[in-house]
Amino acid sequence: MGRAAITQVRRFNRIVTERVGALNDHFHARALSLGQARVLWEIGVEGRDVRSVRAQLELDSGYLSRLLRSLEAVELIKVGAKPSDKRIRIARLTRKGRAELAVLDRRSDEVASSILATLSADQQARLVAAMGEVERLFTAGMVEIAPIDPAHPRARYCINQYFLELDRRFESGFDPSKTIPADEDALRLPAGLFLGATLRGEPIGCGALKFERNEPAYLKRMWVAPSARGLGLGRRMLSELERHAAKHGAKATRLETNKALVEAISLYRSAGYREVRPFNDEPYAHHWFVKSLASGAR
Repeated sequence: MGRAAITQVRRFNRIVTERVGALNDHFHARALSLGQARVLWEIGVEGRDVRSVRAQLELDSGYLSRLLRSLEAVELIKVGAKPSDKRIRIARLTRKGRAELAVLDRRSDEVASSILATLSADQQARLVAAMGEVERLFTAGMVEIAPIDPAHPRARYCINQYFLELDRRFESGFDPSKTIPADEDALRLPAGLFLGATLRGEPIGCGALKFERNEPAYLKRMWVAPSARGLGLGRRMLSELERHAAKHGAKATRLETNKALVEAISLYRSAGYREVRPFNDEPYAHHWFVKSLASGAR
């Protein structure tokens, strides 16, 4: 990453904050800061639990508490315990809060329209497309991948979603009891490793390794949530798995996959995997792949 790239990012950040009015104490000429307005938008007309607002905005709990208290003080929201679970705090808009949110929405539309108004139709299309790409890239940069215990609720959620997707996509469905096993103990060090991907604290993907003595590391349980596809997460997860495999001494990685998973097959081939003869008797597999790590991930 060069100095020119960093300078461009900083310049982009400055012009965006200027253009959307983030520098003004009174956002959109209202009696609210940008932070307060953003919290109102996240609460929305349906209300929302405080923990999810904090995760969505990645705010310090103390700062969020101050924002919520300030919004309560001007009677825009009410915060109380969830009736079915007193441990969960729910923030809801008051009637005054819903009216304020409607004004903020209208003025935000006006600002967006003003940004586009002076541009030609071609320039508008280019700007909107560029903004969509920037949003995707910003979101991709927020994804975190880290080792996680395979018994963790997030890991189990991902595995369950992975099995459900295989069952939908395979011609004959998918029965986990019939596949080559990869239980939780097999995916814990030193036998293996499980990686989880999260976005704003929510599980969106996973991948695992089984370490086999004098054999390539065995890739298992590669899955990306449909909502996170298009962010390059599959390729990033694959690279992370290869890096961890090399770190633990593997000279190669291998995997098998079903013919229905055409996107995965394309990913493996583009990442340098070569198709080989079957190295196991996995009943759901049609393709077997191996990749050397000697000059790659290591």
